[in-house]
Amino acid sequence: MTSTDKSSVRARRIQGLDAEQRRARRREQILAAAFELIAAEGYVNTAIEQICQTAFVGNKAFYELFDSKEDCYLALLQQLSERAQAEVAAALAGAGEDRDEVVSTVLAAFAHALVDDPRVAKVTFGEASGISARVEQQRRTNRRWAAQFLETLWRDYGFVPSGGTVVDLHALAVATIGGLFDTVADWLHRTDAGTTGEIDTLVRDLTGFTRIVHLGLAAAGDTNC
Repeated sequence: MTSTDKSSVRARRIQGLDAEQRRARRREQILAAAFELIAAEGYVNTAIEQICQTAFVGNKAFYELFDSKEDCYLALLQQLSERAQAEVAAALAGAGEDRDEVVSTVLAAFAHALVDDPRVAKVTFGEASGISARVEQQRRTNRRWAAQFLETLWRDYGFVPSGGTVVDLHALAVATIGGLFDTVADWLHRTDAGTTGEIDTLVRDLTGFTRIVHLGLAAAGDTNC
């Protein structure tokens, strides 16, 4: 390799990172800055220039990755959603065979994913509603994933009566997820997230609500018999 070739290789790698790795790192820096600022100041009051200054990147670098502040926020919502999904899926994978244990374990993971870091709830619950049609679509996509997860759990763990049910199971899952999210949102308005006891109260409320739904599922199965 000639000296020119070696210089070219060095130019393509800065701090041990190639161009694609640097791009990924800048993206993470921007999303982390947006997360911090939107949680503290709100979506409307957060400017792209602030995000760039906090992330220590230039405006040009921002626009190489995102077309707008809305695009950045959508990417942030997706990142937070994927983290929560991974935590809930991991909790389910580690749960035992007892149905009640499965429900309490999954709901506890759901609650902790949303409220352990108060910024998550602020960015998702406090800011996402009413920004734009695209943001609302992302929120609905996240809820549909949760509803599908719940529907699968119901089938895999025998919550659906063997004789079938007179209700639309997917519609019931969507409604249940809506109730769970609203329970979390209401809890956030009533209390300060942070202590184990407070979160235990939230998990208790979520579990109680879900048990009522399961009683309804069982009753619907009895109706078919």
